[in-house]
Amino acid sequence: MFERLAVLPQYLMPKAALTRFAGRVASARRGERTTRLIRWFIGRYGVNMAEAADSDPAAYASFNEFFTRALKPGVRPLAAAEWVCPVDGAISQFGEIQLDQIFQAKGHQYSTTALVGGDAALAKPFEGGSFATIYLSPKDYHRIHMPCDGRLTRMIHVPGELFSVNPTTARGVPGLFARNERVVCHFDSPHGPFVLVLVGATIVGSMATVWHGVVNPPRSGEVREWAYTADEVVLKQGDEMGRFLLGSTVVLLFPKGRTVFNPAWAPAGAVRMGEVMATLQP
Repeated sequence: MFERLAVLPQYLMPKAALTRFAGRVASARRGERTTRLIRWFIGRYGVNMAEAADSDPAAYASFNEFFTRALKPGVRPLAAAEWVCPVDGAISQFGEIQLDQIFQAKGHQYSTTALVGGDAALAKPFEGGSFATIYLSPKDYHRIHMPCDGRLTRMIHVPGELFSVNPTTARGVPGLFARNERVVCHFDSPHGPFVLVLVGATIVGSMATVWHGVVNPPRSGEVREWAYTADEVVLKQGDEMGRFLLGSTVVLLFPKGRTVFNPAWAPAGAVRMGEVMATLQP
């Protein structure tokens, strides 16, 4: 009940207008005013600039440049595992997909078909499989990397709501991750197919991939899809695949019988890009 009351204002606020405004502010190049905003944000959220390739807040011409900052080489080494964590963040939930139902929070589930934009055939291989949902907080590094080698086959932009994706909202809004705007990326890999979903949220100005650039805006209100031919987009484990311009959540789907998650993982636990996420099931 507390969570539902806590998220009630989000149903009433003009989320789309706030997101457009935040996008304009984040992309603006306003010299010292931009630097002051970045310095405030670093102090407010405890951003670790010692890991950044450029640790000087004044070096970033816009807030977006700061928010999508690169890291120093070597600060996120890749573990020797079939699947590595694609982002820095906190584990929201992970585990087995029950038939086609993904666990969101106590009392809330959503379907794999809804998550991928209504395509039942795309969702079918993941019935009874496994999933991982990882939340990126404001202080985190916001580039998204490949959990393993992969070849892109499809990308789908699904319009939707722009609720916050923080833990309180996940507990209070039914079907949150299949309700918000999202970019669904389907890959083939040496370990089988997998889906990596970038979930939008309030004030997430846009989401981008390395092969397409900014996917949204535009926000046409209609599902948009791109198909990719063999070897058109091939990425190695650890390669950057996309980024959030202001933060959000990623959801990964794996087929049945493919993955054994890191035994050290637990809901709400902190994770870093490159650490062991899962190994192949024997």
